[in-house]
Amino acid sequence: MTPFTYVRAEDVPAAIRLAGASASKYLGGGTNLVDLMREGIEHPAALVDVTGLSHAITASADGGLMIGAAATNTDLAAHRAVRAHYPLLTRAILAGASGQIRNMATVGGNLLQRTRCTYFYDETARCNKREPGAGCDAIDGFNRIHAILGASPSCVATHPSDMAVALVALDAVVHLDGPGGARALPLAELHRLPDGTPQIETHLRPGELITAIELPALPFAATSTYRKVRDRASYAFALVSVAAAIEVEDGQVRDVRLALGGVAHKPWRAWQAEEMLRGGPASSAAFRAAAEAELAPATGLRDNAFKIELARRTIVAVLEELTGVSA
Repeated sequence: MTPFTYVRAEDVPAAIRLAGASASKYLGGGTNLVDLMREGIEHPAALVDVTGLSHAITASADGGLMIGAAATNTDLAAHRAVRAHYPLLTRAILAGASGQIRNMATVGGNLLQRTRCTYFYDETARCNKREPGAGCDAIDGFNRIHAILGASPSCVATHPSDMAVALVALDAVVHLDGPGGARALPLAELHRLPDGTPQIETHLRPGELITAIELPALPFAATSTYRKVRDRASYAFALVSVAAAIEVEDGQVRDVRLALGGVAHKPWRAWQAEEMLRGGPASSAAFRAAAEAELAPATGLRDNAFKIELARRTIVAVLEELTGVSA
């Protein structure tokens, strides 16, 4: 491991000032960054500990929630307002990692965790994300867990977070601060698709720090859920996951939110499926048509083509569960 310095920030301005060096990294719970340092993938010269920043989860002016970036995953999942008004978020968090990791991991850090692609972690493999221009061994290698949407010839890795998928479905907004000042960004716009530069994973500016995540009021999110399909019941990343909230009145879909995990380089908001569903019938046929439209651009690799139909079926099953519709 490369030698590094460590300093604990007392507040946001101090954190931004201390992280002024380009080779520094913000440290939350460390559940991903420390692993990457041990594996020789990340080489920060300095770590700025931001776990002392806001842990608060409070009501916002519009009736939603403001979540401090240093809040732990456990605290967010257990929060009474989250369990009552955004149950898909609690379910998504509890579907991820282990209890011990959730106790350490922070909300801000969870959003910025890097892919768990085997080739990214293997220094003997070619990986454009780890070494730009090297190539991507996953494309012709064992790619069962890899992307079917939004991938490129440079990278087929997937984003590993369950929580981020739920937050994207809930229209979450990320509050940022940095050398250029404070700003807010829809979470759906935080992460990038790989294109030709998979090593650039987000739209964060140099030195920017996530300070909070805002959940807008969304009354029908009380009718929501998160389903994660994986190879084993615990401590496994999603093959496909679906976060959904839906409002139905007189058999018609008034509004809906839908996001997918395990299928792309970023949490995948299913905009096209949502548009097709709104104003239409709450029926299995409509759910299937919307799922097929969303997944029409999907492309399978040698080992993961099964994900396309798996995603279709999971979307339909989740929407049927939420609406009480039977096939």
